[in-house]
Amino acid sequence: MFVPRTLFTLVLAMLACGFASAQPLHALDLPPGPGNPRNSEGDFVTLKDGRILFVYTHFTGSGSDFGSAHLASRVSEDGGVTWSGEDVVVVPNEGGMNVMSVSLLRLADGRIALLYLRKDSKADCRPYLRISTDEAQTWSEPRLCIETPGYFVVNNDRLVQLKSGRLVIPASRHSLPGEEFQNRGTAICYLSDDGGATWRAGKGTIEAPEKSRTGLQEPLVVELNDGRIMLLARTDQGCQMRAYSTDGGDTWSAIERTGILSPVSPASLERMPGTGDLLLVWNNHVGIPEALKGKRTPLSAALSSDDGVTWGKAKDLEDSPTGWYCYTALEFTTDAVLLGYCAGNTEEEGGLGRTRITRVPLAWFEE
Repeated sequence: MFVPRTLFTLVLAMLACGFASAQPLHALDLPPGPGNPRNSEGDFVTLKDGRILFVYTHFTGSGSDFGSAHLASRVSEDGGVTWSGEDVVVVPNEGGMNVMSVSLLRLADGRIALLYLRKDSKADCRPYLRISTDEAQTWSEPRLCIETPGYFVVNNDRLVQLKSGRLVIPASRHSLPGEEFQNRGTAICYLSDDGGATWRAGKGTIEAPEKSRTGLQEPLVVELNDGRIMLLARTDQGCQMRAYSTDGGDTWSAIERTGILSPVSPASLERMPGTGDLLLVWNNHVGIPEALKGKRTPLSAALSSDDGVTWGKAKDLEDSPTGWYCYTALEFTTDAVLLGYCAGNTEEEGGLGRTRITRVPLAWFEE
């Protein structure tokens, strides 16, 4: 039976709001188009008036990581069910190549932090920070967070503020001064104890096993209930790898394997409001068919009630065998979690070409 598009959209919105069932809703798709070969990773922040701001990377050159791009935004006024229809440029392309990989964070003092990578060359990629004191209407001048030249990768939705007030940027260093990008990454955190005004490198770095070709790439950090910091990083070892810090991200335990099986693809991890459980979103490769090994599919979610020691049953959010799901940002509303991620089709538009926002009712995790 043919269902009119307007009715179909209404039904989806009703589902998302819980009128029919608590199922995920694809609330926004931003596919590539003429002059826009790729729409990529982004992040959310909830404004004081209740609106939700999403800032993502809008490419205008090639679709590669070295193509030209700026940061653009969309806004939702209904908890992420619907979104504005036109882009607003947030940060123009101020880099020699591009700007990308956004983190948005509401700081403890009420300000909003906007962290992003400025890529000037294959030898120079470093994070910059802007601050807004007027609910993202305007932004401060950019502040360089890593003074040492080199190629540093910081994923979207990675900036964290600890209970102590310290800001932590988990990074992967891929080159030293004068070198071009190297595939093998070394994990290191950059720390600020004055609200982002000044930054320093942590005292320790973390190396993957010697046999790893990719090293530790695209790390994340989360503060645990006992005050430790847990770091997860993507590797070519068939799983996410893990280390712990007892001093706020300065020094780290030796890297270790986890049971979080995945391809060479990043995970996302944040604490659920209310329950305090950790929510993990990643490409779950437990029992994956041989044909899908190495692919960034499916996109799965699981909860942990013991700070990541064990995980509950994984549930798939996306499972197309030609899908390419990665670089997920998480934002919680009163009754749902918003996921913003790359959701391209490898047979049609390239895996990183499309940005999608999916609204997942919290009740879905209990079904």
